[in-house]
Amino acid sequence: MTLYVDTSALLRVVLGEPDALADIRHADQLVSSELLAVESRRTIDRLHRLGALSPEVAAERLEAVGDWLEAIDLVLLRAPILARAGEPLPSPLGTLDALHLATALVWRDRLERPVVLATHDAALGLAARAFGLPVIGL
Repeated sequence: MTLYVDTSALLRVVLGEPDALADIRHADQLVSSELLAVESRRTIDRLHRLGALSPEVAAERLEAVGDWLEAIDLVLLRAPILARAGEPLPSPLGTLDALHLATALVWRDRLERPVVLATHDAALGLAARAFGLPVIGL
């Protein structure tokens, strides 16, 4: 199974939150947008700055993000993805979610095989399903 991992899914695993998806550990291939690295690191830094994570825990979580990023094929944001993200969508999405969705769709089209989206974001999941992507995590 090829699993597209959005930031909400990865962060639940890294932060040890309830309902984290164990499935991402068992996928044949993990893929995501290069946005995953920035969003994950920014979230951990923000949680640390807000006092929700100690410096030690934040450092551990950043290391865990780095380990996951080595296991995930990161897709660069190129013209086809940017163009797809700018097209009308079946439901309202913010820019970063539109970029994640476009990356998953372009990747699926290039692979010519199923891609499953792992997300805990209801709006992203709804839009993905409208394009025929199976979704886990909702």
